[in-house]
Amino acid sequence: MTFLDRAVLQDLAPEGVLRAAINFGNPVLAQKGSDGSPQGVSVALAKALSEELNVRLEMVTFDAAGKVFAALEEGVWNVAFLAIEPVRQEQILFSEPYVIIEGTYLVATDSMYKHVQDLDQSGLRIAVGRGAAYDLFLSRTLKHAQLERATTSAEAVDLYIEHSLDAAAGVRQPLEEFAASNPAYRVLEGAFTSIRQAMAVPRPREAGAAYVNNFIKRKKNEGFVRATLNDNDQADVTVAPIV
Repeated sequence: MTFLDRAVLQDLAPEGVLRAAINFGNPVLAQKGSDGSPQGVSVALAKALSEELNVRLEMVTFDAAGKVFAALEEGVWNVAFLAIEPVRQEQILFSEPYVIIEGTYLVATDSMYKHVQDLDQSGLRIAVGRGAAYDLFLSRTLKHAQLERATTSAEAVDLYIEHSLDAAAGVRQPLEEFAASNPAYRVLEGAFTSIRQAMAVPRPREAGAAYVNNFIKRKKNEGFVRATLNDNDQADVTVAPIV
């Protein structure tokens, strides 16, 4: 049995409730089941953590990662599932990553662009989901192209199509799923970034963050993360190595 320090419970589950932010904006990590209930690897990890802490789980759902981060100041969650990003680390303590996913582009099938680096040109406009990990990354790294921001990642594809932009940036898997059912579009090979998805705890809750980091290490080592991804039709997602 894992020893639970009182400080850990105070950090992660004050009043005996683990409030976990679940982001439906990244379907690799969380999806709605046939009955509308949350499922996916982040949901499974939240449930496993609540069971280990022997506390009640309350899932607080969002449709975009940027909204999860914005809700930090409201104190509505104790743990979240977010990509590791420098701007977020100022207010969040991250575990080591549990999955790694690629950020890439959706373009028209007849587009002249072949590689992700082709999109950083003056005059090009790229749709992104506001506050998503790839929005933060591209905001730091693009030198010439202009970003057009939608409220959510899913809406970024709509923005790209409706405004005849040059590309939509996003997570590879949902972009490939869209292209598979829409032959007028394709997904570029390669990635402009590898997105490291981790569990997040608000600063300065160091005891809780240390426990969560150890928890993620154990769940990767046990094969829990890999098995859960497979069970949720995400077998092509890479489990992050144990640091």
